Parts: sequence; C-alpha cells; structure tokens
Amino acid sequence: MVTIDLDGFHMVDIRVGTIVAAEPFPEARKPAVRLVIDFGPEIGRKRSSAQITVHYTPEALVGRQVAAVVNFPPRQIGPMMSEVLCLGFPDADGAVVLVAPDQPVPDGGRLF
Repeated sequence: MVTIDLDGFHMVDIRVGTIVAAEPFPEARKPAVRLVIDFGPEIGRKRSSAQITVHYTPEALVGRQVAAVVNFPPRQIGPMMSEVLCLGFPDADGAVVLVAPDQPVPDGGRLF
C-alpha cells in the first residue's frame, strides 16, 4: 500500500452524477455498458464505459447516482472515448458493485 498525504487525496476529483443514458457496449473487450452521466452545470454530461454487467442492466442504471473520478485524461475504449472513471468495489466473485450515495445529493458534489 502506498501512503499519500491529504494534498495527494485532493488531487483526485471524485464527483457524484446521475446516469442519464446506458446501453450495452458490445465492442468492448470485456462485457461493459456505455454510460452518459450528468455531473451538474459545472462539469456537465460525460461518457464512460463500465464493466458492470453482472449486477446491473442498462435499463436499471438510468436515474442512479454514481461516484466517478472526473479529472483523469480521456481514454479510448474501443470506438468510444471514456471521459470519467466510475468507481466500484468487487463483490466476493470480483464483479463490480458501484459506489453511490445512500441518499440523493446534488449532481456534481465533490467527495471529501
């Protein structure tokens, strides 16, 4: 484990957003879903690819809030450019469970 200080933590910009669109992403190497997430007026809508097909269907994702890193550089994932990294934890089998607030919060709120 690498130890960081508080300044290092503050360099990672983790925000909450609401998924406004989700669809299967068959072009990805591993099963994935293509997402559009609304992070509010300051950041706007961003696209992401997430390997979350075990626990989530695209239809069930729309309207959910999720946490994501918004200040990584965009990354090419197959034919799309992923702009944010959705955060999750592995379940007992290694499948991703998304990180989300347990109460509704305003989109764009920063994790602290």
